[in-house]
Amino acid sequence: MPTDTLPEVNPAKRYSAALDSVNLINDRIAAALPDQTSEQRRSDIDRNVEHLKIAVGWDIWTTEDLTPLHQAISSGENWLEQNP
Repeated sequence: MPTDTLPEVNPAKRYSAALDSVNLINDRIAAALPDQTSEQRRSDIDRNVEHLKIAVGWDIWTTEDLTPLHQAISSGENWLEQNP
């Protein structure tokens, strides 16, 4: 996604939001929320993996460490493959 289509690009805020997705993916892989269906759990993981895939493609990053984002994408995709 080109940065000119992103309103008020603030890399620090976008990185923080991406790390929220990383944490959510890792948390959902570890355990479902109470009263969460397997479909909801899959949806949470899938939605956040897709968000991170978009985020790593933005050309706004300078010194941010994108390793946790890539790791969460990989972990999330692996979990989704193993839990159809």
